[in-house]
Amino acid sequence: MPQPTPPLVVHIIFRLDIGGLENGLVNLINNMDTARYRHAIICLTEFTDFRARIQRPDVVVHALHKRPGKDVGAYLRLWRLLRKLRPAIVHTRNIGTLDCQLIASLAGIKHRVHGEHGRDIADLDGVNPAYLRLRRILKPLVQRFITVSRDLDAWLQATVPVAPNKTRQIYNGVDCQRFHPPAGGEEPPKDMPFNSREHLIIGSVGRMDPVKDQLTLVRAFLLLLDCVPKARQRLRLVHIGDGPLMVEAKQLLKSAGASDLAWLPGARDDVDRIYQTFDLFVLPSLAEGISNTILEAMASGLPIIATDVGGNSELVIDETGVLVPRADPEALVKALLPYVQNSSLIRAHGGNARERAEATFSIPHMVEQYAATYDQLVSA
Repeated sequence: MPQPTPPLVVHIIFRLDIGGLENGLVNLINNMDTARYRHAIICLTEFTDFRARIQRPDVVVHALHKRPGKDVGAYLRLWRLLRKLRPAIVHTRNIGTLDCQLIASLAGIKHRVHGEHGRDIADLDGVNPAYLRLRRILKPLVQRFITVSRDLDAWLQATVPVAPNKTRQIYNGVDCQRFHPPAGGEEPPKDMPFNSREHLIIGSVGRMDPVKDQLTLVRAFLLLLDCVPKARQRLRLVHIGDGPLMVEAKQLLKSAGASDLAWLPGARDDVDRIYQTFDLFVLPSLAEGISNTILEAMASGLPIIATDVGGNSELVIDETGVLVPRADPEALVKALLPYVQNSSLIRAHGGNARERAEATFSIPHMVEQYAATYDQLVSA
Protein backbone atom coordinates (compact mmCIF):
# COMPACT_ATOMS: atom_id res chain seq x y z
CA MET A 1 0.00 0.00 0.00
CA PRO A 2 1.52 3.39 -1.02
CA GLN A 3 2.63 5.72 1.77
CA PRO A 4 0.75 9.03 2.08
CA THR A 5 2.53 12.09 0.69
CA PRO A 6 4.16 14.07 3.52
CA PRO A 7 2.68 17.53 4.20
CA LEU A 8 4.32 20.45 2.39
CA VAL A 9 5.85 23.38 4.29
CA VAL A 10 6.39 26.53 2.22
CA HIS A 11 9.07 28.81 3.67
CA ILE A 12 8.79 32.45 2.60
CA ILE A 13 11.95 34.54 2.93
CA PHE A 14 13.04 37.84 1.48
CA ARG A 15 16.12 36.59 -0.40
CA LEU A 16 18.09 33.34 -0.43
CA ASP A 17 21.72 34.32 0.00
CA ILE A 18 24.54 33.90 2.51
CA GLY A 19 23.23 34.78 5.98
CA GLY A 20 22.39 33.35 9.37
CA LEU A 21 18.64 33.06 8.79
CA GLU A 22 19.19 31.43 5.43
CA ASN A 23 21.83 29.06 6.79
CA GLY A 24 19.45 27.95 9.53
CA LEU A 25 16.69 27.32 6.97
CA VAL A 26 18.99 25.18 4.81
CA ASN A 27 20.13 23.18 7.85
CA LEU A 28 16.49 22.58 8.80
CA ILE A 29 15.52 21.36 5.34
CA ASN A 30 18.61 19.21 4.79
CA ASN A 31 18.25 17.44 8.12
CA MET A 32 14.50 16.88 8.46
CA ASP A 33 13.19 13.38 7.76
CA THR A 34 11.98 13.30 4.15
CA ALA A 35 9.08 11.08 5.17
CA ARG A 36 7.88 13.65 7.68
CA TYR A 37 7.65 16.90 5.68
CA ARG A 38 8.28 18.17 2.17
CA HIS A 39 9.61 21.70 1.67
CA ALA A 40 9.57 24.53 -0.85
CA ILE A 41 11.09 28.02 -0.60
CA ILE A 42 9.58 31.22 -1.96
CA CYS A 43 11.94 34.21 -2.18
CA LEU A 44 10.15 37.54 -2.42
CA THR A 45 13.06 38.91 -4.42
CA GLU A 46 15.63 36.39 -5.71
CA PHE A 47 18.02 33.58 -4.87
CA THR A 48 21.75 33.16 -5.44
CA ASP A 49 24.17 30.24 -5.73
CA PHE A 50 23.52 29.68 -2.01
CA ARG A 51 20.62 27.56 -3.27
CA ALA A 52 23.16 24.83 -4.10
CA ARG A 53 23.58 24.15 -0.37
CA ILE A 54 20.14 22.54 -0.32
CA GLN A 55 20.89 18.83 -0.58
CA ARG A 56 17.34 17.53 -1.10
CA PRO A 57 16.47 17.21 -4.81
CA ASP A 58 12.73 17.52 -4.14
CA VAL A 59 12.98 21.10 -2.80
CA VAL A 60 11.94 23.73 -5.35
CA VAL A 61 13.01 27.37 -4.89
CA HIS A 62 10.81 30.08 -6.40
CA ALA A 63 11.71 33.77 -6.92
CA LEU A 64 8.98 36.43 -7.18
CA HIS A 65 11.35 39.31 -8.13
CA LYS A 66 9.48 41.76 -5.95
CA ARG A 67 10.32 45.43 -6.56
CA PRO A 68 11.05 47.76 -3.61
CA GLY A 69 7.96 48.98 -1.76
CA LYS A 70 4.47 47.54 -2.05
CA ASP A 71 4.67 45.60 -5.31
CA VAL A 72 1.06 44.48 -5.85
CA GLY A 73 2.10 42.25 -8.75
CA ALA A 74 4.48 40.30 -6.54
CA TYR A 75 1.77 39.69 -3.94
CA LEU A 76 -0.58 38.52 -6.68
CA ARG A 77 2.10 36.11 -7.94
CA LEU A 78 2.55 34.86 -4.38
CA TRP A 79 -1.19 34.25 -3.99
CA ARG A 80 -1.31 32.31 -7.26
CA LEU A 81 1.74 30.25 -6.33
CA LEU A 82 0.34 29.36 -2.92
CA ARG A 83 -2.96 28.36 -4.54
CA LYS A 84 -0.99 26.09 -6.87
CA LEU A 85 1.30 24.56 -4.22
CA ARG A 86 -1.42 24.11 -1.58
CA PRO A 87 0.98 23.72 1.36
CA ALA A 88 -0.13 22.44 4.73
CA ILE A 89 1.93 25.18 6.42
CA VAL A 90 3.31 28.57 5.41
CA HIS A 91 6.32 29.71 7.45
CA THR A 92 7.41 33.35 7.05
CA ARG A 93 10.51 34.85 8.66
CA ASN A 94 11.30 38.33 9.99
CA ILE A 95 9.53 41.61 9.35
CA GLY A 96 10.27 41.64 5.61
CA THR A 97 7.88 38.75 4.95
CA LEU A 98 5.32 39.21 7.73
CA ASP A 99 2.76 40.79 5.39
CA CYS A 100 2.78 37.51 3.42
CA GLN A 101 0.74 36.06 6.29
CA LEU A 102 -2.23 37.98 4.89
CA ILE A 103 -1.65 36.60 1.39
CA ALA A 104 -1.37 33.06 2.81
CA SER A 105 -4.65 33.52 4.66
CA LEU A 106 -6.39 34.83 1.53
CA ALA A 107 -4.99 31.85 -0.40
CA GLY A 108 -6.71 29.53 2.06
CA ILE A 109 -3.59 28.17 3.78
CA LYS A 110 -4.85 26.84 7.07
CA HIS A 111 -1.67 26.69 9.15
CA ARG A 112 0.63 29.73 9.39
CA VAL A 113 3.90 30.19 11.30
CA HIS A 114 6.12 33.26 11.64
CA GLY A 115 9.74 33.26 12.79
CA GLU A 116 11.58 36.11 14.51
CA HIS A 117 15.31 35.67 13.84
CA GLY A 118 16.73 39.10 14.67
CA ARG A 119 16.46 42.80 13.88
CA ASP A 120 17.79 45.13 11.22
CA ILE A 121 19.55 48.50 11.47
CA ALA A 122 16.18 50.32 11.35
CA ASP A 123 14.94 48.63 14.52
CA LEU A 124 17.86 47.62 16.74
CA ASP A 125 15.79 47.54 19.94
CA GLY A 126 12.47 46.31 18.57
CA VAL A 127 10.57 49.56 19.10
CA ASN A 128 10.07 50.83 15.53
CA PRO A 129 6.43 52.09 15.56
CA ALA A 130 5.66 51.01 11.99
CA TYR A 131 7.05 47.51 12.58
CA LEU A 132 5.15 47.13 15.86
CA ARG A 133 1.93 48.33 14.24
CA LEU A 134 2.30 45.76 11.44
CA ARG A 135 2.97 42.95 13.92
CA ARG A 136 -0.08 43.93 16.00
CA ILE A 137 -2.34 44.06 12.95
CA LEU A 138 -1.21 40.69 11.56
CA LYS A 139 -0.68 38.68 14.77
CA PRO A 140 -4.26 37.24 14.72
CA LEU A 141 -3.36 35.51 11.42
CA VAL A 142 -0.30 33.78 12.88
CA GLN A 143 -0.97 30.52 14.70
CA ARG A 144 2.53 30.11 16.05
CA PHE A 145 5.45 32.52 16.50
CA ILE A 146 8.92 30.94 16.68
CA THR A 147 11.81 32.91 18.15
CA VAL A 148 15.47 31.87 18.04
CA SER A 149 16.34 33.29 21.49
CA ARG A 150 14.79 33.83 24.90
CA ASP A 151 15.51 37.53 24.46
CA LEU A 152 13.33 37.71 21.33
CA ASP A 153 10.64 35.57 22.96
CA ALA A 154 10.39 37.88 25.99
CA TRP A 155 10.31 40.94 23.72
CA LEU A 156 7.57 39.45 21.54
CA GLN A 157 5.36 38.67 24.52
CA ALA A 158 5.93 42.02 26.24
CA THR A 159 5.98 44.46 23.35
CA VAL A 160 3.65 43.29 20.57
CA PRO A 161 2.25 41.55 22.75
CA VAL A 162 1.79 37.88 21.81
CA ALA A 163 0.21 35.37 24.19
CA PRO A 164 2.74 32.92 25.67
CA ASN A 165 0.84 29.91 24.32
CA LYS A 166 1.35 31.22 20.77
CA THR A 167 5.14 31.47 20.97
CA ARG A 168 7.88 28.86 20.96
CA GLN A 169 11.60 29.47 21.37
CA ILE A 170 13.94 27.21 19.35
CA TYR A 171 17.70 27.71 19.24
CA ASN A 172 19.56 27.40 15.96
CA GLY A 173 21.69 24.29 15.62
CA VAL A 174 25.26 23.95 14.39
CA ASP A 175 26.85 21.14 12.39
CA CYS A 176 29.49 19.90 14.83
CA GLN A 177 30.84 17.46 12.25
CA ARG A 178 31.56 20.15 9.66
CA PHE A 179 32.70 22.74 12.20
CA HIS A 180 35.32 21.33 14.55
CA PRO A 181 38.72 22.20 16.00
CA PRO A 182 41.75 21.31 13.86
CA ALA A 183 42.51 17.64 14.37
CA GLY A 184 45.96 17.77 12.82
CA GLY A 185 46.80 17.27 9.17
CA GLU A 186 44.25 19.73 7.79
CA GLU A 187 45.75 22.18 5.35
CA PRO A 188 44.68 25.84 5.60
CA PRO A 189 43.28 27.47 2.47
CA LYS A 190 46.12 28.06 -0.02
CA ASP A 191 45.45 31.80 -0.18
CA MET A 192 45.42 32.29 3.60
CA PRO A 193 48.22 34.85 4.04
CA PHE A 194 48.87 34.26 7.75
CA ASN A 195 50.42 31.36 9.62
CA SER A 196 48.85 30.32 12.90
CA ARG A 197 52.23 29.13 14.15
CA GLU A 198 53.66 32.64 13.83
CA HIS A 199 50.59 34.82 14.29
CA LEU A 200 47.73 35.22 16.71
CA ILE A 201 44.71 35.50 14.42
CA ILE A 202 41.64 37.45 15.51
CA GLY A 203 38.81 36.36 13.24
CA SER A 204 35.24 37.26 12.44
CA VAL A 205 32.64 36.00 9.97
CA GLY A 206 29.48 37.68 8.70
CA ARG A 207 28.05 40.00 6.11
CA MET A 208 29.65 43.45 6.28
CA ASP A 209 26.44 45.29 7.04
CA PRO A 210 25.97 48.27 9.41
CA VAL A 211 24.03 46.13 11.91
CA LYS A 212 27.06 43.81 12.18
CA ASP A 213 29.35 46.81 12.88
CA GLN A 214 32.67 45.33 11.75
CA LEU A 215 34.16 48.84 11.79
CA THR A 216 34.23 48.67 15.60
CA LEU A 217 36.32 45.49 15.32
CA VAL A 218 38.72 47.17 12.90
CA ARG A 219 39.08 50.18 15.22
CA ALA A 220 39.68 47.88 18.21
CA PHE A 221 42.34 45.98 16.26
CA LEU A 222 44.14 49.23 15.43
CA LEU A 223 44.03 50.26 19.11
CA LEU A 224 45.38 46.84 20.05
CA LEU A 225 48.37 47.34 17.75
CA ASP A 226 49.33 50.41 19.78
CA CYS A 227 49.14 48.78 23.22
CA VAL A 228 50.64 45.31 22.74
CA PRO A 229 54.42 44.89 22.45
CA LYS A 230 55.52 43.59 19.02
CA ALA A 231 51.83 43.57 17.96
CA ARG A 232 52.59 44.25 14.29
CA GLN A 233 54.81 41.19 14.15
CA ARG A 234 52.31 38.93 15.90
CA LEU A 235 48.67 40.07 15.65
CA ARG A 236 46.55 39.58 12.54
CA LEU A 237 42.91 40.33 11.69
CA VAL A 238 40.75 38.21 9.36
CA HIS A 239 37.16 38.89 8.38
CA ILE A 240 35.17 36.59 6.07
CA GLY A 241 32.13 38.15 4.42
CA ASP A 242 31.17 40.86 1.98
CA GLY A 243 28.96 43.91 2.12
CA PRO A 244 28.72 47.70 2.14
CA LEU A 245 31.22 48.20 5.01
CA MET A 246 34.06 46.49 3.13
CA VAL A 247 35.41 49.65 1.47
CA GLU A 248 35.42 51.69 4.69
CA ALA A 249 37.03 48.86 6.67
CA LYS A 250 39.85 48.59 4.16
CA GLN A 251 40.30 52.36 4.17
CA LEU A 252 40.63 52.42 7.98
CA LEU A 253 43.33 49.75 7.79
CA LYS A 254 45.14 51.53 4.98
CA SER A 255 45.11 54.88 6.79
CA ALA A 256 46.74 53.20 9.83
CA GLY A 257 49.36 51.46 7.69
CA ALA A 258 47.90 48.08 8.68
CA SER A 259 46.58 46.71 5.40
CA ASP A 260 49.20 43.96 5.38
CA LEU A 261 48.12 42.89 8.88
CA ALA A 262 44.53 42.08 7.83
CA TRP A 263 42.85 39.78 5.32
CA LEU A 264 39.33 40.60 4.09
CA PRO A 265 38.72 38.27 1.13
CA GLY A 266 34.92 38.61 1.03
CA ALA A 267 32.46 35.71 1.09
CA ARG A 268 33.87 32.16 1.08
CA ASP A 269 32.60 28.60 0.77
CA ASP A 270 35.43 27.16 2.90
CA VAL A 271 34.63 29.06 6.09
CA ASP A 272 34.81 25.85 8.16
CA ARG A 273 38.50 25.49 7.26
CA ILE A 274 39.14 29.17 7.89
CA TYR A 275 37.68 28.97 11.42
CA GLN A 276 40.40 26.39 12.13
CA THR A 277 43.09 29.02 11.47
CA PHE A 278 41.63 31.48 14.02
CA ASP A 279 42.79 31.82 17.61
CA LEU A 280 39.89 34.04 18.70
CA PHE A 281 36.45 34.85 17.31
CA VAL A 282 34.89 38.32 17.62
CA LEU A 283 31.31 39.35 16.80
CA PRO A 284 30.79 43.15 17.16
CA SER A 285 27.09 43.27 16.14
CA LEU A 286 24.72 46.05 17.18
CA ALA A 287 21.83 43.54 17.30
CA GLU A 288 21.44 39.75 17.07
CA GLY A 289 18.86 37.02 17.32
CA ILE A 290 20.95 33.88 17.76
CA SER A 291 24.21 34.12 15.87
CA ASN A 292 25.04 31.17 13.63
CA THR A 293 28.61 32.40 13.36
CA ILE A 294 29.04 32.30 17.15
CA LEU A 295 27.73 28.73 17.11
CA GLU A 296 30.10 27.79 14.28
CA ALA A 297 33.04 29.37 16.11
CA MET A 298 32.10 27.55 19.33
CA ALA A 299 31.94 24.23 17.46
CA SER A 300 35.36 25.09 15.98
CA GLY A 301 36.78 25.34 19.50
CA LEU A 302 37.27 29.12 19.66
CA PRO A 303 36.86 31.56 22.56
CA ILE A 304 34.14 34.13 21.79
CA ILE A 305 34.21 37.88 22.33
CA ALA A 306 30.81 39.30 21.40
CA THR A 307 28.63 42.30 22.08
CA ASP A 308 26.04 41.93 24.83
CA VAL A 309 23.03 42.20 22.51
CA GLY A 310 20.10 39.96 21.67
CA GLY A 311 20.71 36.27 22.28
CA ASN A 312 24.51 36.53 22.51
CA SER A 313 24.36 36.23 26.31
CA GLU A 314 22.51 32.92 25.88
CA LEU A 315 25.47 31.52 23.91
CA VAL A 316 28.55 33.11 25.50
CA ILE A 317 29.17 32.35 29.17
CA ASP A 318 32.12 33.16 31.43
CA GLU A 319 33.79 29.82 30.74
CA THR A 320 33.69 30.30 26.94
CA GLY A 321 34.29 34.00 26.35
CA VAL A 322 33.46 37.61 27.14
CA LEU A 323 30.55 39.94 26.43
CA VAL A 324 31.18 43.66 25.77
CA PRO A 325 29.01 46.75 25.16
CA ARG A 326 28.15 47.42 21.54
CA ALA A 327 29.95 50.09 19.50
CA ASP A 328 32.77 50.37 22.07
CA PRO A 329 36.26 49.69 20.60
CA GLU A 330 38.01 50.38 23.93
CA ALA A 331 35.88 47.76 25.73
CA LEU A 332 36.63 45.30 22.96
CA VAL A 333 40.37 45.89 23.37
CA LYS A 334 40.06 45.32 27.13
CA ALA A 335 38.31 41.99 26.45
CA LEU A 336 40.89 40.89 23.88
CA LEU A 337 43.99 41.64 25.95
CA PRO A 338 43.77 38.68 28.40
CA TYR A 339 43.63 36.27 25.46
CA VAL A 340 46.44 37.99 23.58
CA GLN A 341 48.58 37.73 26.70
CA ASN A 342 47.63 34.18 27.76
CA SER A 343 47.49 31.31 25.26
CA SER A 344 46.32 28.86 27.95
CA LEU A 345 43.15 30.96 28.38
CA ILE A 346 42.53 30.60 24.64
CA ARG A 347 42.81 26.83 24.88
CA ALA A 348 40.63 26.53 27.99
CA HIS A 349 37.77 28.72 26.76
CA GLY A 350 37.96 27.25 23.26
CA GLY A 351 37.63 23.72 24.64
CA ASN A 352 34.68 24.75 26.82
CA ALA A 353 33.00 26.39 23.82
CA ARG A 354 33.27 23.19 21.78
CA GLU A 355 31.75 21.12 24.60
CA ARG A 356 28.88 23.59 24.98
CA ALA A 357 28.13 23.54 21.24
CA GLU A 358 27.95 19.75 21.20
CA ALA A 359 25.82 19.49 24.36
CA THR A 360 23.31 22.28 23.79
CA PHE A 361 23.13 23.43 20.16
CA SER A 362 22.94 20.34 17.96
CA ILE A 363 21.13 20.36 14.61
CA PRO A 364 19.08 17.20 15.40
CA HIS A 365 17.64 18.88 18.50
CA MET A 366 16.71 22.00 16.50
CA VAL A 367 15.10 19.97 13.69
CA GLU A 368 13.02 17.87 16.07
CA GLN A 369 11.64 20.99 17.77
CA TYR A 370 10.58 22.51 14.44
CA ALA A 371 9.03 19.24 13.30
CA ALA A 372 7.15 18.92 16.59
CA THR A 373 5.78 22.45 16.15
CA TYR A 374 4.59 21.62 12.64
CA ASP A 375 3.08 18.36 13.96
CA GLN A 376 1.04 20.23 16.56
CA LEU A 377 -0.47 22.52 13.95
CA VAL A 378 -1.21 19.83 11.36
CA SER A 379 -2.71 17.41 13.89
CA ALA A 380 -4.86 20.14 15.39
